[in-house]
Amino acid sequence: MKRLFWVLLLSAMPLFWSGCAYVNLSLLSEPGPLREKVVEGEGDAKILMLDVTGIISEEKRRALGLRQETSMVDEFREALKKARRDRKIAGLVVRINSPGGTVTASDILHHEILEYRKKTGVRVVACMMDVAASGGYYVATAADEIVAHPTTITGSIGVIAMKFNVQGLFGKIGVEAEAVKSGDKKDLLSPFRPATEEEKRIVQTVIDQMQTRFVDVIIDGRKPLSREAVLKLADGRIYTAPQALELKLIDRVGYLDGAVEGLKSSLNLKN
Repeated sequence: MKRLFWVLLLSAMPLFWSGCAYVNLSLLSEPGPLREKVVEGEGDAKILMLDVTGIISEEKRRALGLRQETSMVDEFREALKKARRDRKIAGLVVRINSPGGTVTASDILHHEILEYRKKTGVRVVACMMDVAASGGYYVATAADEIVAHPTTITGSIGVIAMKFNVQGLFGKIGVEAEAVKSGDKKDLLSPFRPATEEEKRIVQTVIDQMQTRFVDVIIDGRKPLSREAVLKLADGRIYTAPQALELKLIDRVGYLDGAVEGLKSSLNLKN
């Protein structure tokens, strides 16, 4: 499932008058390099906060269809790359509010956080907000600690592939689909006919392999949990924050400021 992210673009076209110079007025500046914004505090040590919000995707966002912006994944990677050069950063909070996204995009963010921890030694805390499910939870498992808001919904551990079957609808309006294909399975997920049992088995094999990777990621990130325990939890259901705590999917239930204070305390930072 994809969702488009829109950014309003308003710019005045160049205006021409006979015998006069033209004026080019832009109401929205071009995207520039990432800039640091201080939210609070006065000390030299820094706690960086990055957001993972919305559908996790590598798709580049468009501004009213006129200009492509960076994707969520590109922006997150760029932020971590810049953070690696800042030796004053002592901790990282990844604020997650996402129902999930594509397998690859979620895996890239997970990998980038692990690499950041490995190369810098900086402690990372994932703070879940409204929703941190499926790919959102996948990303969170890369952190040293996971904190969930009291009303967070998480879980949905699983992989899904869906297609529409519009053969019946097309039949009612007299439309038939024909395919010329190089191989028998080239139209594997065609919406114009039911899938065969063999095709369902092929897709199921792919889903099962992706699910195995998801389970492995959780096992690596949540050491108290055994494979048997994770497999039991990974049936696609969602969990409340208290349930997730009881099941050891998270470390604490609390608020964002508590997550920051906890990180400061673990790092012995006063300012």
